Amino acid sequence: MKTTKPILYILIACQFAIFGCYSFQGASIPPDVNTFSVGFFENKAAIVNPSLSNTFTEKLKDKMNNTRLNFIRENGDFSFSGYITEYIVEPIAMQGDANTTKNRLKISINVKFECIKHPEKNFEQTFSNFQDFDANKNFSTLENDLVKEITNQIVQEIFNKAAVNW
Repeated sequence: MKTTKPILYILIACQFAIFGCYSFQGASIPPDVNTFSVGFFENKAAIVNPSLSNTFTEKLKDKMNNTRLNFIRENGDFSFSGYITEYIVEPIAMQGDANTTKNRLKISINVKFECIKHPEKNFEQTFSNFQDFDANKNFSTLENDLVKEITNQIVQEIFNKAAVNW
């Protein structure tokens, strides 16, 4: 009789998976949502990293491709669009002699999310994140890794807001 409890838990979990909302990688997507689209995120920041628009757009597509949803070019059940609003490097820590010891790369992206079948979940919001780095290091050698980390964090925040908050 000790083996019946785990089997019962498995059966209950299967029932929720079959009859409830779809759940994968923390996502909870309604069963009537089948497609997604991601528009190109144009870089409208004062400083333009030439690869950031493509990098971010592709990362968001990749994240959504890890769900059961199918990608279509336009008008998906889940539709993401927007633009990059900020890409800035600024000093955040100073020594007594007014030299900078730490800098911060900050990226902000305005995202418009629309769900045709559940318009109450629509939102438009700016997502921001940053990474600090040693001011004595050459930014150009660190930039790709910093951008990768920041965009990963922003994509995860967008995913959580769009696909987890059901």
